[in-house]
Amino acid sequence: MDQLHQFTDRSREIFGNEMAAGVIRKAQRTKEKYLRRFGDDSDKVYPLSAVPAPAIGNALGVQSLTIGTQNPVSFDEKSIVIGNIRMGFGHYRISMAMASAAHAMGYHPYWFDLCSFEHTTCGKIIAAQNDLYSLGSRLSQQSVLFNKIVWEPLNSEGFRKLSYNAADQKTAELMVPVYQDLPKEIPFIATHVWPAQAAIHAGLTNVVNAIPDNWPMALHLAEGSIHTVQTPSAYLGYRALRGMDKKRDLHPMPGTSICYTGHYVDHELVQNIDEDCRRRCARVENGKARRWLMSVGGAGAQKEIFTEIIRRLLPQIRRERAVLLINVGDHRNVWNELLAELPEMRSLTTEHFNSFRETERFCQDAYDGEISGIHVFCHSDIFAAVYSTNLLMRVSDVLITKPSELSFYPIPKLMIKRVGGHEAWGAIRAAELGDGTYECATVRETNAMLSLLQRNGDVIVKMCQAIHAADEMGLYSGAYRAVKLAVRGREQK
Repeated sequence: MDQLHQFTDRSREIFGNEMAAGVIRKAQRTKEKYLRRFGDDSDKVYPLSAVPAPAIGNALGVQSLTIGTQNPVSFDEKSIVIGNIRMGFGHYRISMAMASAAHAMGYHPYWFDLCSFEHTTCGKIIAAQNDLYSLGSRLSQQSVLFNKIVWEPLNSEGFRKLSYNAADQKTAELMVPVYQDLPKEIPFIATHVWPAQAAIHAGLTNVVNAIPDNWPMALHLAEGSIHTVQTPSAYLGYRALRGMDKKRDLHPMPGTSICYTGHYVDHELVQNIDEDCRRRCARVENGKARRWLMSVGGAGAQKEIFTEIIRRLLPQIRRERAVLLINVGDHRNVWNELLAELPEMRSLTTEHFNSFRETERFCQDAYDGEISGIHVFCHSDIFAAVYSTNLLMRVSDVLITKPSELSFYPIPKLMIKRVGGHEAWGAIRAAELGDGTYECATVRETNAMLSLLQRNGDVIVKMCQAIHAADEMGLYSGAYRAVKLAVRGREQK
């Protein structure tokens, strides 16, 4: 019965680098722990159905894959699967970029979220891991000591170790049952490593592992897939497996296993770069109110920073010299907490809650017209919650964000303090390209940069010029290239 014994044991050797016996035993114990806690469904085959994805279903032609027999899925030669998990907004956002590019290129994207299969062993494992990660993110912002001793080292060095990948590979074997209804040759792009690892274990042959971060970590390795990275430094770091074992020299990753693609950005944003930047520059030149977009993480981990930013902007908003757009995703409680800290902004605020059509209309009107005050967006549906930021970017002058996946988007950016050491290099990339600031690590530094950008439009113009230059070099076309890599294997047959 136990089909797991048929798998290649990818915890024993990673790109020709043998793991110590103790590492292998620990990986096996980790897998057994999850089996005891969440059960063994390795003898099951879960049938897949397809339904239009909320918010992005019509716009991007995305179908969500669910477990069931009500709407049996019928894949064709244009089908492509986007494997992901909901862990914060980042992996969903990258998945949307891949789906958008695939749709623009004539393919039919299917959304394959391992978290959505909540009654399976796979879904239960990921939900538990997600809860732990969210807790760590919040604690890191509440405790300087926890952040310094635990969270920063874990995210920069702990996840970097090759031994960490060994444990994940064993755990990914438990995720295979939900893949059994997928054709083995179907193009598959994973925007988190667990869907990529599980796809390889399940025997899929055209797997792209889209690595999100700019800091090389063994956490993101899925041997057997093509690893895509967004920057040259990430390419070299992953190719050399830089720092993934401090006690020995490692065999490098083969060149056929990795590709530098450029930034993962949605088709709708890439094709409108010139016009969106032209409008930003025109608002600067015409003395229009500065439009700030604040993307608040689901955990609300940086509430203190966001509160101080809003406090600093309020006088400018009252004078109609600034407009603030806030997307709190699907976390109404985050907005309530901000409002409790700054009740004086209530009179300036318009709420746009749980109506994606209203959000779309607002963005359409704001693109050509004038806006003022504070506008807050919140959607209970995760697709609308994430995609709203994409719509709002096009009508904004500056995006305020931590240096995570949004570091790579073609909009001027003010980078606030990171959550986890792995995010630091996202800000470095933006600062070097010139389409964003360096990481502003303190509230004081953040407010100083905020004032600089509010008062000096020439800095925003320079960022727009940098975006133009990067676009001409194709640096924002990574999603298209990832799609081409995924479909290449099938089309060559």
